[in-house]
Amino acid sequence: MASPFRPEVLKGKVALITGGGSGIGFEIATQFGLHGAAVAIMGRRKHIVEAAQAALQAQGIQAIGLEGDVRRREDAARVLEAAVKHFGRLDILVNGAAGNFLASPEELSPNGFRTVLDIDAVGTYTMSHEALKYLKAGAGGRAPSDGGLILNISATLHYTAAWYQINVSAAKAAVDSITRGLALEWGTDYNIRVNGIAPGPIAGTPGMRKLAPEEMRRRVREDMPFFRLGEKWDIAMAAIYLASDAGKYVNGATFVVDGGHWLSQPRMIPKEEVKQMSRVVEKKSRKEPTGVPKSKL
Repeated sequence: MASPFRPEVLKGKVALITGGGSGIGFEIATQFGLHGAAVAIMGRRKHIVEAAQAALQAQGIQAIGLEGDVRRREDAARVLEAAVKHFGRLDILVNGAAGNFLASPEELSPNGFRTVLDIDAVGTYTMSHEALKYLKAGAGGRAPSDGGLILNISATLHYTAAWYQINVSAAKAAVDSITRGLALEWGTDYNIRVNGIAPGPIAGTPGMRKLAPEEMRRRVREDMPFFRLGEKWDIAMAAIYLASDAGKYVNGATFVVDGGHWLSQPRMIPKEEVKQMSRVVEKKSRKEPTGVPKSKL
């Protein structure tokens, strides 16, 4: 599908994407690059980061891959410094690194619970904290009133509740809170915009393969308003909007990109039964204009 954005809409921008070696993170890196940005991707597995870097460069994108763990402050500082040294500046930080797995609460150890929070929530804060000096207004050759952007990849699980994902739900709730808190404080003090994207079920991602076997994916599609999973491209387009001048007055928002899935409820009554009930009610209302049975008058 063709992008609705101009190819140069992010020209001159430099972005660092954690979790950028695969899935949604790699698609964001790809689309940022195809729209003019230089990109650095960060990941824990060296071979995946190197393969992703090569794939980006093969498309003519200015890209580097950097190995590192978002949970380690020293890794965060080293990777950010290397990206800025290579490209000369940093304009956008995308916190896309995530951990997830299915587990019922009674079987989920506190250590397993903590692992996901450390990657998603603590990792998001650690990367943001270390990136502040590069993103604040006036840094890296920017104008005194021109700050950068932090974009946090969240989810919708915690808006209600999700079976077997209490760890991810808690972590993403924390990510959303970090987004709002930093948007308030760093938007005020440093002119840094901080926003989020909450994807729904997205096809072709490691998370979807891990959390939803094919049988579950079919059931998810049946419950969705559009009867289909989202695409990684959909998330990347939302990221471009927020990273471009089109989103320059958006701060503290988490964009839900899920086709309305989190609002979905299974049909309790088939539509034809509802239509029949409606016809009966309408017929009675014609006979009794006030809507109140005559016996009650």
